Amino acid sequence: MVARQIAARGIKDHRVLAALAWVPREWFLPPHLAADAYEDTPLPIGNGQTISQPYIVALMTACLSPRRGDRVLEVGTGSGYQTAVLAHLAGEVCTVERLPDLLVEAEARFQRLGLDNVRTRLGDGAVGWPEAAPFHGILVTAAAPSVPVALPDQLVPDGRLVIPIGDLASQELLVIRRTGAGFEERRAGGVRFVPLVSRHAFPDPLWP
Repeated sequence: MVARQIAARGIKDHRVLAALAWVPREWFLPPHLAADAYEDTPLPIGNGQTISQPYIVALMTACLSPRRGDRVLEVGTGSGYQTAVLAHLAGEVCTVERLPDLLVEAEARFQRLGLDNVRTRLGDGAVGWPEAAPFHGILVTAAAPSVPVALPDQLVPDGRLVIPIGDLASQELLVIRRTGAGFEERRAGGVRFVPLVSRHAFPDPLWP
């Protein structure tokens, strides 16, 4: 998977490739989908949510570029697969999930993998985790119609926010870096994620 589906598509960061090789993706899927774990495709995990395709996990991780000692916030724990990849690279990962069933399952996987540098919270990730801020990186695993206003201010100087922005029809991955003068952003390509549900940031019932 790592050689044919990730490195072959341009992901060259050897630390990211090693993390993807280390994390057993089948552990993060329902048992009946374990045989499909290393296909480069998103897969359902229940509650209307999905586990992202491995290439997208690698791309977002490479855009975030976490280093040992960094503190990272993940918005949307989901299955916990992206969390485990980040935990292999960063010093500490704080991850927020709004669906209790998914969070309980993810926590069991973290324990099974011996990941003692992951902190979890049940709640609305669009507001971030103010008590644990600031973060060297923030990664959002669901698409938002705009950048939640609370997140960029929880970055350290030179920290990065990686987030899919768009609607149900069209989304693009945005990388925002905090600078001394404010924030700068770049676009990292088209993506497709489930919507970020937030009663605080996006109360409009049309989203989703």
